[in-house]
Amino acid sequence: MNSQKLPTPSANGNTALVVGSTGIAGSNLALKLIEKGWKVYGLARNPKSDMQGLLPIAANLLDKESLTSALTDVFPTHVFFTTWMRNDTEEENIRVNSIMIRNLLQVLSGKKCIKHVALVTGLKHYLGPFDSYAKGTLPETPLREEMPRLDLQNFYYAQEDEVYEAAASDGFTWNVHRPHTIIGKTIGNAMNMGTTLAVYASICKREGLPLIWPGSAEQWNGISDVTDAKILAEQLIWAATTPEAENEAFNITNGDVFRWKWLWPKIAQWFEIDFEGYNGTIRPLEMILNNKQSIWTAIVQDNGLTESNLDKLASAWHTDLDLGRPLEVMTDMSKSRNLGFTAYKSTKDSFFELFSQLRNDKIIP
Repeated sequence: MNSQKLPTPSANGNTALVVGSTGIAGSNLALKLIEKGWKVYGLARNPKSDMQGLLPIAANLLDKESLTSALTDVFPTHVFFTTWMRNDTEEENIRVNSIMIRNLLQVLSGKKCIKHVALVTGLKHYLGPFDSYAKGTLPETPLREEMPRLDLQNFYYAQEDEVYEAAASDGFTWNVHRPHTIIGKTIGNAMNMGTTLAVYASICKREGLPLIWPGSAEQWNGISDVTDAKILAEQLIWAATTPEAENEAFNITNGDVFRWKWLWPKIAQWFEIDFEGYNGTIRPLEMILNNKQSIWTAIVQDNGLTESNLDKLASAWHTDLDLGRPLEVMTDMSKSRNLGFTAYKSTKDSFFELFSQLRNDKIIP
């Protein structure tokens, strides 16, 4: 045990380390933990200090020495790992993202303070990594946690294995959480459908063009679900503090289902623009947005918005990945429901509340 004096714990005795605290999952989780009275450290390469109650830690998970230094006086009871790093190949994804978790848990191991580790992954667990995403033999929906791993290299599996190995060695409990398309506010996130669609709709309105559905027939017509970032935060905290939920993987979505052919017109209506549905072909959003920086710059200047870099707001490539899938995608929530997790959110409300927040914060006009 480190001989230094441990810092004062929170009122409830829980100290959280949110890894990836600037991301869409981590920032919403940190806020929810603070609201619930936890002491919360937020670790990121470039942490933000504008969240009241968050204790920012600047650290590089790939640099074990700097990580050790940054965490010298930090003794978390609960670690929430919500980040990852995208690389050119799945082999490199596996190598880099494994090191990130391994370094962190090895640095914390000697402190003997960790009670629980939570890992956020996603539906690529069932659908395959970027290189093979939703190709070949497709799984039956709804997706269930007990489905076996695919016979493919997948950095999600490697991340899980790092957590399992450390848990067996150090004696902490764990959970894995698998959200489907997280909807929430953050800037600069690599997987941010809600803000991407808000920016796209704002550009359509500026140009007098309809909101064009970019995806597949299966996604347009099939049943889908998504995960509000606040619902993900609720499940992370519930699982970390519920003994019956220990050492389990959980799907996490809003709890409702919808069809995009129902939601797409409602999104267009919110922005007061027309829309076009599926017309027999996929029309990737990335191709639509890749030459719109000048339009966005003009929108920002005319409306006094805060972020002029279109690439920081819109992740069209990932939205195309989600909406272009050749199957409907919905997940089964029975496992956590049976254990008492009852949080629910209307998906329409998830999108509309995000759009209102983006407008109020001067991200979109």
